[in-house]
Amino acid sequence: MPPEDPPVLRVLCVDDNRDAADTLGILLELVGFEAKVCYDGQTALTEADRFRPDACILDLTMPGLDGVEVGRRLRERAWGRTLPLVAVTALGDEEARRQTREAGFDLHLTKPVDPDRLANVLADIVILRSDAGPVDVGKGTDTGERRRAADAKEGTT
Repeated sequence: MPPEDPPVLRVLCVDDNRDAADTLGILLELVGFEAKVCYDGQTALTEADRFRPDACILDLTMPGLDGVEVGRRLRERAWGRTLPLVAVTALGDEEARRQTREAGFDLHLTKPVDPDRLANVLADIVILRSDAGPVDVGKGTDTGERRRAADAKEGTT
């Protein structure tokens, strides 16, 4: 049997609604992404340091550390400065959008979100943020591995 293609992108999904988080993780895996699911902000920060995602999807309203604070803290990490951050939340008001902008989020989407659109948006963001070239969803181009190798070469891991 031929070896499996590596995942296109490594995505950290964070939502305190377990059903929403698990469903999103499964949907992202169906399009070829490697998804890691967390249900709270503190766990997300710990897992992000281990998992080193290529993109992060954050719900904003979570107990403890909310998604905006998680995004800010991810941006403080050397490897997280260019990490694509996507808010996927029920909050669509201008105040929530202002908070995500100020925290450095790349995109603010209001639930419910079309999973195909989200997958395409994630791939587009990573393309724009990396020098790895096009990401062909379903073909196994692992831009994350290239970024991690570049980070290791620069000593930023």
